[in-house]
Amino acid sequence: MHQAPTTADLNSLAALLREAARTEILPRFRNTTGSAKADGSLVTAADLGVQRWLTTALAERWPDVALLGEEMDAAEQQRLLDAGGPLWCLDPLDGTSNFTCGFPGFCISLALIREGRAELALILDPLRDECFTAARGLGAQLDGTQLVPYAPGPTLGDCVAVVDFKRIPPARVPALFRQGGFRSQRNLGAVALEWCWLAAGRFQLYLHGGQKLWDHAAGRLVTQEAGCTTALFAPHAATPIDTLVLGKQLALAAANAKLYAQWLDFVELPMHG
Repeated sequence: MHQAPTTADLNSLAALLREAARTEILPRFRNTTGSAKADGSLVTAADLGVQRWLTTALAERWPDVALLGEEMDAAEQQRLLDAGGPLWCLDPLDGTSNFTCGFPGFCISLALIREGRAELALILDPLRDECFTAARGLGAQLDGTQLVPYAPGPTLGDCVAVVDFKRIPPARVPALFRQGGFRSQRNLGAVALEWCWLAAGRFQLYLHGGQKLWDHAAGRLVTQEAGCTTALFAPHAATPIDTLVLGKQLALAAANAKLYAQWLDFVELPMHG
């Protein structure tokens, strides 16, 4: 039996992610095209290359830890999740649409799941060479510097919100622009980076209507360990859940508990009728 990954391994894991990006992502940026998967999302040679590269590299170091990757058959993903035991959860290229059109917003996202929850997290932004890390109960960092959320004021109207309108029911969109909401709105298009940028204080409110496990497993842990308040909801529910599932979940978060309470009230869940 080999030793499972620990907090002490975060630096070596970050080095693996950087090498994967240098090998499989950066040479293809602005020089690749994507093909559509069954769900309409894109996949590129970079997605597949990173998943292969990290599957091999992680197995060499930690052969007892299986890997669940986005670019994997859904039945196999579910089998791995149901099997128990430590499990890597990998999004090899979060923000593939950005990557294919040359928009500088994409990353590698890796989480270690153990006993039904994320324990370690790493998200690498290869263009900015920023690596966000977290270990449960030990805080979150950006390249060794502790992450601290930032709020410019105590009300929603003081805040910048990241809202993914693509996954919000169209009938619910107008109400999000009513008086009393955010000061301004953004959408990065790379879910793991959105979680990390909230943790880093680059915005204060977050709403995303449909995230899968590999979208939030690492990024949400970074956000939680930085001190933000977060919750995941089934699309048609108003009560948060905290079990790991493959299906889509609505994500709601804010820089602190007081802003989260206001944001939750303003959004008015359930979002999907």
